[in-house]
Amino acid sequence: MKHAGKAQSAAFRLILWALAIVAVLLIVGFLAHVIGAFVMGLSAVLLPIWVLFALFTLYFFRDPEAHVPVGKNLVVSPAHGTVDLIDETTENEFMGGPCKRISIFLSVFDVHVQKAPVSGKIVFQKHSEGDYLSATRSDCGSFNENVLLGLIPTDAPGQKIGLRLIAGLIARRIIVWVAAGETIAQGERISLIQFGSRCDVYLLRSAQVQCKLGEKTVGGETVLAALP
Repeated sequence: MKHAGKAQSAAFRLILWALAIVAVLLIVGFLAHVIGAFVMGLSAVLLPIWVLFALFTLYFFRDPEAHVPVGKNLVVSPAHGTVDLIDETTENEFMGGPCKRISIFLSVFDVHVQKAPVSGKIVFQKHSEGDYLSATRSDCGSFNENVLLGLIPTDAPGQKIGLRLIAGLIARRIIVWVAAGETIAQGERISLIQFGSRCDVYLLRSAQVQCKLGEKTVGGETVLAALP
């Protein structure tokens, strides 16, 4: 008879499709069980790793208050770290030529919030793209991504202070919380460099450096120099 058996064929197709769906669900369930058991087996390792990561992250992003020293014309450290370079250099973009430089290296264990070295007005700000060489190199500011801030101190308006925030091999994000035109107070939070980095402080040659090589600095507290 015409079209005989087609109904049964349709039924068998539906049965086979249903069987295929059941098979897929069983396979997915089996894989989920295996993966779930594997993940649960790793939980004894993953949870402690996450706890250590969380604790280190909270430690890294700690942000203590600065106890600014009393005194006029003092330049305090903008960063927690180690003074590893004191020299004379040429900075043309803001300082306009030869100047003194104090460079501070920040390891991954240092506080990475930067503080204003003086009270004054930010009159210059420039972000420069660059490489991500190790911040242990004292010359990395010439090559790495950085932000240069120029300040005019309130107590010494005839002076200039340049602050270069430098990214490093691990530190690849410089977050600046201030902008040109703003007036800031000494010890005020101005930026965050995430993970190991460097800060260069530029002073006119008339400034008197009061820190030493190898000195550990506290941001907003340690006196780097005195302005005339």
